Amino acid sequence: MRLKGKTALITGGANGIGLATTERFAKEGAKIIMWDLSDKGKEVAERLEKEGSEVLFQNVSVTNKEEVVNAVAKAHGHFGRIDILINNAGITKDRTLLKMSDEEWDDVIAVNLTGVFNCTRAVAPIMKEQNYGRIISASSNVAIRGNYGQTNYVATKSAIIGVTKVWAMELGRYGITVNCISPGYVWTPLVERQIPDTMKTRGLTREQVMNDVLLAAQPTKRFVTPEEVGALALFLCREEARSITGANLNVDGGWTAA
Repeated sequence: MRLKGKTALITGGANGIGLATTERFAKEGAKIIMWDLSDKGKEVAERLEKEGSEVLFQNVSVTNKEEVVNAVAKAHGHFGRIDILINNAGITKDRTLLKMSDEEWDDVIAVNLTGVFNCTRAVAPIMKEQNYGRIISASSNVAIRGNYGQTNYVATKSAIIGVTKVWAMELGRYGITVNCISPGYVWTPLVERQIPDTMKTRGLTREQVMNDVLLAAQPTKRFVTPEEVGALALFLCREEARSITGANLNVDGGWTAA
């Protein structure tokens, strides 16, 4: 129960890495504010409540500033605190530069970058008043090495590393640490949805895509698990990590080292 007494707001908390983090934090005693646009969110919240956790599920679009502000106010009123913010919500709309539409660019920027800004700006004043906070945002290993056909996605994940450093400087005096995590290939619905297109355009089998394309440059030759990413987020929220701020931590099986 290493997060007992803490309240955590997790965006995109019903699937993939967000779900694994939600479940881990709940198990560690945190009160959960879970944001998601998926219908699955309510089911996850009900299951966790049956298991003994306190959970507030809110259907929130992180791109909508008014929705974010109102949901934060409601959640803060409900629990009285917001100690942890996990900026996990994200999307992909992959296309090469010469084929990418304005809409594909704008949509990914809106969710992956502006959404992080909206959530952090709404929660930071509460953490400042508490003189305590932990903010963790999802970057990606592609922010370091780039990735073919992901101009929009890489732009957002690179920016996350930059704003993390800025916010660490600005908020550190208020007892708030700000970090980001850069996973490698994690087997989530987001990655799984990319495989059919890759198979179609490159004539590869599903197994070839997984082993010869996605994991070719990863020394461990295995997918990172959502639970491993959640475990790192948990560590960054513990008192032992209070001097870690402004950092980008890779969880990628050595992908960025290869």
